[in-house]
Amino acid sequence: MAKRVYTENDIVELLKAGKVADLPANAILTPAARDRIKSGLGKSASSSGAGVAKTSAVPAEPTLPNYVYEWEDKEDPKTPEAIQKFFTSPVIERIKEQMCEMGRRMWAKDYTDGNGGNLVVRVGHNLFLTTQTLICKGFMTPETIALVDFDGKQLAGKYKRTSECMTHLAIYRVQPKARATCHAHPPHATAYAVANVQPPTCMIPEAEVFLGQIGMAEYQTPGTPANAEAVGKAAKQHHAILMVNHGVITWGDHIEDAYWKMENVDAYCKTIWVASQLGNGFKTITKGQARELIELRKTLGMEDKRESWKECELCDNSEFRPGVVCATNPEGSSAPQQQGSAAVSSDQAEALVQEITDTILKQLQSN
Repeated sequence: MAKRVYTENDIVELLKAGKVADLPANAILTPAARDRIKSGLGKSASSSGAGVAKTSAVPAEPTLPNYVYEWEDKEDPKTPEAIQKFFTSPVIERIKEQMCEMGRRMWAKDYTDGNGGNLVVRVGHNLFLTTQTLICKGFMTPETIALVDFDGKQLAGKYKRTSECMTHLAIYRVQPKARATCHAHPPHATAYAVANVQPPTCMIPEAEVFLGQIGMAEYQTPGTPANAEAVGKAAKQHHAILMVNHGVITWGDHIEDAYWKMENVDAYCKTIWVASQLGNGFKTITKGQARELIELRKTLGMEDKRESWKECELCDNSEFRPGVVCATNPEGSSAPQQQGSAAVSSDQAEALVQEITDTILKQLQSN
C-alpha cells in the first residue's frame, strides 16, 4: 500500500469526524499535522480518553530542527505601541536570546576582540534585530538588542544599534534568502583578508557544500556606505565574504546558520594555511567530484555561482600562491618569483656587474 502524506488540514477534518484513530500505521505526517494531533488528542482525552492508545501507535517521522523565523506572511507593526509589543513578544525574545548565545560562542572562539563583531536578524519585511554598539559579544543580554528598519533607523531598544548594521542591511537588499548575518574577526580567516588572499576551492568537501567559493570585498572604511556597497556586491554570489583588511561576514537561514558558516570559514582557512606549510603542495578534489558537491548544495537550497562554470574552471586555484606574488619569470624558468623580485635580462645583469666592479676599483685606487 502506498504511503500517504497527511497535512494539518487533513488532521483537522479527521478530528472533526472523530476518525483520527483510524490513521494507517504507515501514514506520513507533516510537522504541523503531528502538532495538531497532539493538541486534538489532549482535548478528546480529557473528555473520553478513547482513541489515545491506538493513535499513539502511529510512528513519528524524524524531523530536523527548524530555527527559521517565518515573517513573510505577517504584516509589520506600524505604531510605536505595536512595535514595542512586537519587540517584547515571546518569539522575538527567543531570537534575542539566540543572538546572545551566538555572541558568547564568537567570544569564546576568539572571533571577536574588544567590542568587535555584530549580528543582525531579519524579523519582518522592514524589521531587523541588531546588536548594540560598543559591547563585548560574550556578555550580551536580550536587553542589549535593538530593532531597526531597512534604513537603519532605530525603532526600539534601550541601547544604540551597531554602527555597522548598514553593512549587514546591504546583504539583505541583494539577498532575499538571507535571514541572518554574522560579522566577526576570526584570526585565520582575517589573516587571509589582511593578506588579500582568496582561499582556494576544491580542498575539503564540507567547505564546498556549506560555504562554496568564499568571496572577497574590497576594503572600505567600516560602517560607511562604501563598505556596505562593497559587501553587498560580494554577497550576491557568496555566503561567506572576506572583508579585505577587516574581517569576515556571513549570511544564512537563521542566526546559528550564519554563525556556523563563520566557524566553517575560519577552520577552513586555518587548515589550508597549515597544509601550505607542509611543503607537499595541495591535493584537490577532482572537477567531477566538485560538480557533485555543487549539486548537493542545490538540494540544500543554496545557489552556487559556479554551477555554469566549465570543468576546467571549477578547481582552478592558479592565483592562490601563499607568500608569493606572480611576476614575469626569467626566460626559460617556470619557478614563481618571490615577492619583490624582478626579471632582468642577461645583458642587464652583465652591465650591472661591470658597473659595480668599476666603482669598487675606483675607490681602491683613490685610497
